[in-house]
Amino acid sequence: MAPPYRKQTPHPFLVANRLVQGSYVSGLSALAHAHCIPEYVPETTSVGPGRPQLRQTALGRFSFRHIKVDLLYGYRQVDLGRGQTAFVAVPEKALLDLVHLCPGGDEPAYIEELRLDLETLDLDRLDALVHAAARPKLLRATRYIRSLAEDRTPSYEPL
Repeated sequence: MAPPYRKQTPHPFLVANRLVQGSYVSGLSALAHAHCIPEYVPETTSVGPGRPQLRQTALGRFSFRHIKVDLLYGYRQVDLGRGQTAFVAVPEKALLDLVHLCPGGDEPAYIEELRLDLETLDLDRLDALVHAAARPKLLRATRYIRSLAEDRTPSYEPL
């Protein structure tokens, strides 16, 4: 609806869900929304069973990536405020989708570039999701992420 007749601007995640049925917001978009990465992400990325596509609208830029049906899990309906909801990947699944879809996504350098706030991730949920996927690339990435989380624990004794 045109701005003079619109009561509120729809959230980009809601728009993404409506543009391609059966998709959910994931990757960097979902990670930024969950405060797992420090960067602003100007494009809303979703995954789903459909063909990859890119859509530029007056409401923003939306990309849709294809994933196989057996990987369509790990998302939930999220309250976006103002009566709006959308399907968004849990942070751990958003990370796995990102690793899965990016060439070299399981490389330590790529994972470190994300500057993940590891305290926002549930490593037990990450393990459960990666075992459900049963993909070697995701297993390698998860092992590295877990090693990063373990290395960042304080190594000093409190007084």
